[in-house]
Amino acid sequence: MGKGQARLVLALLLGASAFCYGPDAMADIFKYVDKHGRVFLTDRPDRPGYNLLVRTWKGWSESSFTHGAKYRTAYTALIAKAATTYRLPNALLHAVITAESSYNANAISRAGAVGLMQLMPDTARRYGVSNRTDPHANIHGGSRYLRDLLGMFNNNLVLALAAYNAGENAVIRHGKKIPPYAETQTYVKRVLEYYKRYRLTM
Repeated sequence: MGKGQARLVLALLLGASAFCYGPDAMADIFKYVDKHGRVFLTDRPDRPGYNLLVRTWKGWSESSFTHGAKYRTAYTALIAKAATTYRLPNALLHAVITAESSYNANAISRAGAVGLMQLMPDTARRYGVSNRTDPHANIHGGSRYLRDLLGMFNNNLVLALAAYNAGENAVIRHGKKIPPYAETQTYVKRVLEYYKRYRLTM
């Protein structure tokens, strides 16, 4: 299979996925090239040697605002420190952590995001987080990422949150608007709701 054919198959896979399941259910796409140069594309690799071609968003699922309340105080000091260090509202970090993990430092999403602020492997590497379940490292890595996203999108909180969920490239590809993914749209709405609640109490 040549490069042109591979691109065509990839486009067909993505199109079929979006058609069958909706834009919020697209899977990661992996590529494998065998010893004869044949290219195989799949969303379910069944052997070593597959390389990731297309990464979807973090696999976020909605959590309850009150579910993590009993664990919140355990991380209050760490969150306050990160908020000061990265010039972020304390209430905003609490809102993101509530939406992402309900203060569960061991939370893992279906797409492999881990920890309090649900860092994906690439994001963790970018910000030097070697142990994503470590609360201090995770909060600081996620806070730095959120601060960088706010800078990238001219302090537009809605776009920064959309990028935190779907990736900055997804926001840019969609004309610097919230991508048309049900997961991302719900995520942004929930974080903003939680942020409003926390601002009234913090």
